[in-house]
Amino acid sequence: MIISKKKDFRHLMDNIGRYNNFFLIGCSECASLCGTGGEPEIKELTEALKAQGKSVSGGFVAKTGCQVLGTKVELKKFKNEVDSADCILIMSCGAGTQAAVELYEDKAVYPTNDSLFLGNMTRFQMFDERCSLCGECIIDMTGGICPVTTCPKGLLNGPCGGCNDGNCEVSPDIKCAWVKIYERMKRLDRLQELCETTIEAKDWSKAQKPRNHYAKEEKKK
Repeated sequence: MIISKKKDFRHLMDNIGRYNNFFLIGCSECASLCGTGGEPEIKELTEALKAQGKSVSGGFVAKTGCQVLGTKVELKKFKNEVDSADCILIMSCGAGTQAAVELYEDKAVYPTNDSLFLGNMTRFQMFDERCSLCGECIIDMTGGICPVTTCPKGLLNGPCGGCNDGNCEVSPDIKCAWVKIYERMKRLDRLQELCETTIEAKDWSKAQKPRNHYAKEEKKK
């Protein structure tokens, strides 16, 4: 899921101060789980805007804010509210903001959140970064644990010399990624496989931006 945090309200007001009437769009998935774009947050922001003398024509929580066509269909019943607004505020990730930009080319669109990283929820509204979206996944060789992301140095073939009592040199409060990989491969009786595997240097061209992936084309191959 995409982890996001709310922008500072004063910074947001500096950006949108010229506008008077807003329509708010949240997201029922990532942003809701992060506490940045669900029903409570839409209500909270609506009240905050009104306290600043602004108007809010309406708002809703999209099923998936980054899904352009799906959100377009959902927004049809809010046509009048959107039309009356001079600015749309997106309470999801950057992808959700850009979906709205695509749908409303002639209307101002602003994000209320900062997008942080792709992560896992480990406890309620506590998140860990687990994937760097590098375009070439190697976790099939490392017991399902990603050293590219979970190792601050991104080491591909074992720990650095700074590993101390199983903890990371860069972030001593976390366990070394390669210690975790070793322990997991040992539990799976795959240590020999790990010792015999050399992971080649990453082909970072596969992470060149912008990237596109056409699932239909993949199915034809």
